Amino acid sequence: MVRQRIQIKRIDNVAARQVTFSKRRRGLMKKAQELSTLCDAEIGLIVFSSTGKLFDYSSSRMTQVIQRHMLHADNFHHIDQSSLQIEAEDAMCALLNKELKDKTQQLSHLNGDELEAMSLEELIRLERQVERGQSKIHRAKGEKLRKELATLKGKDVELSKENQRLKEKLAQIVKDDTDTPTSTNDQNSYFQDNLPSDTFLRLGLVTLLPIYLHIASLSVFTSVSFYCT
Repeated sequence: MVRQRIQIKRIDNVAARQVTFSKRRRGLMKKAQELSTLCDAEIGLIVFSSTGKLFDYSSSRMTQVIQRHMLHADNFHHIDQSSLQIEAEDAMCALLNKELKDKTQQLSHLNGDELEAMSLEELIRLERQVERGQSKIHRAKGEKLRKELATLKGKDVELSKENQRLKEKLAQIVKDDTDTPTSTNDQNSYFQDNLPSDTFLRLGLVTLLPIYLHIASLSVFTSVSFYCT
């Protein structure tokens, strides 16, 4: 069955016109993208709907394509340099404003605002985009948590080693302190037995210790001399 050719004329029905515009626009954008990819062509496509909505496609930045078109050598005999510059700047300004508006609208959609005007297809795409973003966030958060956990484990090992070193050092100090008082107590007992109690208590061990050691050494020396004699 031969497909009937559609007569090219304005579609009177508004709904049918919008459906046809949407289908033809997507086809036009697809053909432009294919032409750019297959033939390495630089393409800039701008489409305004009957309601004034702007749609565009460019193989590179649209401003770059427009500037290249405006500055093309074939156009210099039609437009002077000042007008060319003004038109290029106006076109760039319009595209930047549109880009800013689109990004602002996308941000609002991601925040869950201004969703009433979106179609079902657009809502599905937005939902998938949000799910992909959440998945990336979860992966990044998990990686951060794993790194922090590994760092904490390393610190715990170091603290355990340091704690063990301190315990060993403390045990050695206690052992040394336990060994030292034995000889000191013996010396104190010796001095208390050989000194008058009132003198020992009055002057104290610390003051008499050097003097008594000197006296003791003299006594030993005298005793040795006596036996030798």
